Amino acid sequence: MKEQIFPLSPPSRLTWNHLPDLLVNAEHNIRVDHPESSLPTLNPQPGESVTARKERLRRLTFVRIVQKISKQDIVGKEYAIQYLRHKFRRNCKKNSLINMEISLRFFLTELQIKGRTLEAINREDIEAFIEHEQDRGLSVGCVHSRLKMIYSFVGYLVEMKVVDAAVLTKKLRLKLPESLPRAIDPEDLKILFSVMKNTRDRAIFLMLLRTGMRIGELLDLRVSDIYLPENKVLIYEGEKNARGRVVYFSDDAEQALMAWLGKRDPHEEMLFYGYKATLSYGMAYLRFRKCLEAADLSHKGYTIHCLRHTYASELLNAGLRLEVLQQLLGHSSLEVTRQYARLTDRTRETEYFRAMTVIERGEINGHY
Repeated sequence: MKEQIFPLSPPSRLTWNHLPDLLVNAEHNIRVDHPESSLPTLNPQPGESVTARKERLRRLTFVRIVQKISKQDIVGKEYAIQYLRHKFRRNCKKNSLINMEISLRFFLTELQIKGRTLEAINREDIEAFIEHEQDRGLSVGCVHSRLKMIYSFVGYLVEMKVVDAAVLTKKLRLKLPESLPRAIDPEDLKILFSVMKNTRDRAIFLMLLRTGMRIGELLDLRVSDIYLPENKVLIYEGEKNARGRVVYFSDDAEQALMAWLGKRDPHEEMLFYGYKATLSYGMAYLRFRKCLEAADLSHKGYTIHCLRHTYASELLNAGLRLEVLQQLLGHSSLEVTRQYARLTDRTRETEYFRAMTVIERGEINGHY
């Protein structure tokens, strides 16, 4: 048995009871008039659990979004703020609130440019906005997400009896491509990790590869979330569905992690941190891109998330059951996990080559 170095400790239950009185309800509108300097800090607080930190950042994000929209000269911004407040109360996540704000701001700006009012919204307005977003070169997935958010906003306006319900009949639909998950080629993977000389970078990316965690989940880890005796990581709250789960890491990831633990500042609570600030996704992305450049792999389009796809495909190829992989990846639905089976179905591959052998022996039409 390995010596227990970092004992497991459950997250502390912190409640949010010190949020400044930033939001003032006045005739169904939100007014933000508190100085920016008094807003809660972004950095982790001593003893703060991941859940408490995410809630603090969610509230801070909401306040800043309201401030941003309040300064805009766009039609219907009062209803946009009211809608975002409604979504905030329903516990929408920080990134969801940010994406909603962007979609609403762009949509309302287009209405303003065209001289349209919020009450007169119709199908043509939504269609024109989607066409505008497509013309800007956004991906189908991004446009699809914005369309869903706009329809959600319009549905709220219908409930508030601001917009005619007829606008929701025969909704616009976008056909999404069913692309395969992008895994990193095994040879490319060897080259990539061979150029990783930075101890922290190697630990981050090898942990992602061997645990299948999302980058946001990894960056939220504290040292106390690692249980070395069993090579186990406890994720108290998943990045997407807010469900906790347990993942495991291999011996090579353990070696990289131990090398980083030997160098990191023991006073830092977060497992991975920046040298001057909290380590963000943007900073991790830049580090991964530099590693790709050093390995001469930039042209292949690999992203950090490809490490998660590689993890899943390798485990399926090794015979792991799909139901187990679902739990390790933290998917709510088995259908989401099943997409990896399309990528790594060895049974299909075996059947193809068995049938092709029969064909090449001349038992069907002969060898060409």
